[in-house]
Order: sequence, then C-alpha cells, then structure tokens
Amino acid sequence: MSANGFSQADTPLLDALRNSGNRPHAPFYVPGHKQGNGISSRLSDLLGDAVFRYDLPELPEFGNVLPPEGIMKTAQDLAAEAFGADQTWFLANGSTSGVMAGILAACGDGDKIILPRNVHACAIAGLIFSGAVPIFIHPVYDANFDLPCTITPQSLQQAISQHPDAKAVLIASPTYQGVCADVEALAKLAHAYQMPLLVDAAHGAHFGFHPQFPVSPLSLGADLVVQSLHKTLGALTQASLLHLQGKRINSTRIEFALQCLQSTSPSHLLLASLDAARQQVATEGKTLLGEALVLAEQAKAGIENIPELSLFAPAFPQLGSQHLDPTRITIDVSGLGLTGFAADEILHEQKAVTAELPTAKTLTFVITFGNTRDDIDALLRALRELKPQVTHNTTLFPKLSCLPPLGKCLSPRTAFFADKNVLPLTETVGKISAELVCPYPPGIPVLMPGEMITNQALDYLKQVLHFGSNIRIRGCSDASLNQLQVIAKEIEI
Repeated sequence: MSANGFSQADTPLLDALRNSGNRPHAPFYVPGHKQGNGISSRLSDLLGDAVFRYDLPELPEFGNVLPPEGIMKTAQDLAAEAFGADQTWFLANGSTSGVMAGILAACGDGDKIILPRNVHACAIAGLIFSGAVPIFIHPVYDANFDLPCTITPQSLQQAISQHPDAKAVLIASPTYQGVCADVEALAKLAHAYQMPLLVDAAHGAHFGFHPQFPVSPLSLGADLVVQSLHKTLGALTQASLLHLQGKRINSTRIEFALQCLQSTSPSHLLLASLDAARQQVATEGKTLLGEALVLAEQAKAGIENIPELSLFAPAFPQLGSQHLDPTRITIDVSGLGLTGFAADEILHEQKAVTAELPTAKTLTFVITFGNTRDDIDALLRALRELKPQVTHNTTLFPKLSCLPPLGKCLSPRTAFFADKNVLPLTETVGKISAELVCPYPPGIPVLMPGEMITNQALDYLKQVLHFGSNIRIRGCSDASLNQLQVIAKEIEI
C-alpha cells in the first residue's frame, strides 16, 4: 500500500470528484452554471451534459490544493511515489507555472541563474518575477537539421567558472525534438558548486515507465523537475506536475511561489485528470508505451523509404546529449523544395494530418499511446503524396534555430519596469530591449527584456519575417516588428 492506504491502482481525487458530482444537493457555490443547469446549450451540445456535473470548486471533500491537504495531498503523494519525487504538486496552469515557480523559489532579486539560450519563454517570465539575472549558454547546434540541442557539461563548467556565485542551473530536457541532455553529469557539476539543477521536462512525462525510453531526470539527480502530463500522457491540456527532491530548494518557497502564480480556483477536472493519468501510466505504462514504440518504429521505417525526406536520428551519446525520445519524430523536408511551414500547411489543410511543430526545414510529430495504426498510415500516405517543388531560389533556408550571439544583458525585471521609448526596429541597435521578442515556432526568445540589441539579432529577425504569416511574433507590442520598445535611459550593463 502507498499513501494513506491507497495504491497506484487507486484514483482518490478522481473518485472524490465523481462522488461529489453525483451527490444530490443544492449548490450555492461557484461556478455559476451549477453543475450544468445554467450552461449554454451550444456548449452542452458540443461537450455533452456529464462534464459540467464534475466542474466543481474546492469542496471540503477534495482537500486544499495549496498547501496540499486531505484527498488532494493523497493524490499528490501517489504521484510523487510513481514519478520518483520526494514531493509533487499538481499544476492546473501548465508547466509554465511550474518553471516560473522553480526559478522564483531558487533565486532572488539580483541572483544569477545559468540557463540555455534556447530556453522556453516562460523562463524569461520567471526571471522578471524573481529579479534573477540570466547567464546564458549556447546549446549545441545541429547544422544539418538546423536544430538546437542541449548544453554540454563542458559549457556549464565554463559558465560556473566565470560565475561561481550563481544560485541555480536550469535546463530543458528533452527538447521539443526529444533530445535529452546529460542530466547526471550536469547535476553532479551543479551540486559540486552547491547549485540546484532545475529541469524543464515538459515533453518527458513518460520517461522512466518503459526500459526503451530515457529515464526520468529525477533519477539522474535533478532537484526540481516540471512535466506536462497532457503532452505525452493522458491528462487534460494544462495539467502538469512539479516534482521536488532533496533539500537544495526549500519546499515552503515552492508552495508560496505556486500560490503567487497559480489560480486560486483551479479546475478540478484538470487536477483529477492528473490523478487518472498517474494511475494509468503507473499500472499500464510499460504496455501502453510499448504500443507507442511499435507505432513510432512503423512510422520511421516508412519515412526512411521516402527519398526526399531525412529522418532526424543522430547517434547518441554525442555533443553533450545522451538520448533521443524514440517516439518523437522529426523530418527534414527541404529535399522537397519546401519549408517546414509550407509542408505543415499542406498536410494540415489538404491531407488531414497535423504535425506538432514546423520549423524552417523540419516537421516534428509526437507519437503517443493515444495514436493508432490508422494515424501512422495516414501520416505516411500524406508524406508520400508531398510533391517535390521546383524552385529557382538557391539560397539556404534561414537558420531559425541557429540563434544570434547573445547581446549584453541586465536583469529582465529591471528592463520590465524601466521607462520605455518606442523606436523603429532599424534604429534600435545598441539600445536595450524593454520587451520580449519570441518567434513561434520555434518559441525561442531572440530578444528579451534587458538584452542589448545587436545587428546580428536584427538580421535574424529579418530572416524570421521572410516567412510571413507562418511565424507569429509573441511577447512584443508590435507583432509586425516595425518598431520595438527600448529602455528610455542609458543604463550601464
């Protein structure tokens, strides 16, 4: 038996939600639709009636989310046991809130944190909240596929040698394309300097539940790990977990950070889906993930027989990376004369096949145990039907993953609160950016609040604009990039 007499086969929170939703009573609490009685008929026609019966708030029988109490704590303790953590928190605001909470708990105003240049944009928000100062490391770059991979232990050692007063290290592993860092070596190095290792493992919630997959960062020494169960397991969108082990990060600071960043009215539908997804992967994970592996191998075998396509399949370990998620499939479509964006549009609009992520050269597909053989057949059929395009443009596709050199930085928090001017983009070189400029895809910040703007950064953004509506600019006030907010006063960096 596990927590409070429950086992991994149990779903205490899900069961409590079911019992409460089915209990006859007069509801004088929010939400206002009162278990669906006041819901729009258009919404109930789409979703059915049953789901609204269980759209319930923090009723006494559920226990508190923060601090965890009652059945809620039991469900989170079961998750900690299943995923190998000392303590686990349920997140209804996605891994975004978990990464931000980790930074806020590990770093204070003016503290340095070491992190990769291709960090997710949510980490920049974490820097603004905490006041931490980023020390960026460029990740290893795969020039053939135009993809950033992971940082190396050597690059981390160099960063620590230059900044031994840093308070924490944050990495992303696996990457969007499934590349896994040498977490064990990075953790040992960080710990040797009394720094905790935080891992954004949003795309790796399934790790550790099947021997052919990489193991969880927790088992390799990471201190804090954030995972999106909705990305690769069976939870609802936004449902994620924050795991903690060891004493390098104070659990009370984690809880306070989550109280600041999470809704005080979290969806118990989302939270219960975490309970159900944990039970499913803990009891059936090996079988289900084995099925996903078979589908992935079938897809790869078919793709390798399409001459114009190249499959991203590097032999690891190399260049600081240890493993590749076998269910994450990335292909280079440039041999067809197509950009990844153009191929994505054709597949989605004409072939009824939708990828997870396009880049300038590639498409990435996520295969889980929710896919079927029919899905794989549809994917291969659609890829075979992509026709080579005749193009007279002999220039290389812009390398949107090969980020420009990092400009000098001050605290993103300082930049966020500073007085600002608006300038034409072409007049901003040498100025300090006051806002985030993050092309999506791939979702990697090119400029961040507090970074000095360089010619290289502007050249990169011109390449981004080459793709027009295929790329959306997030984080800045002018998504067309005709102008940019900069810090009004001259500040020494």
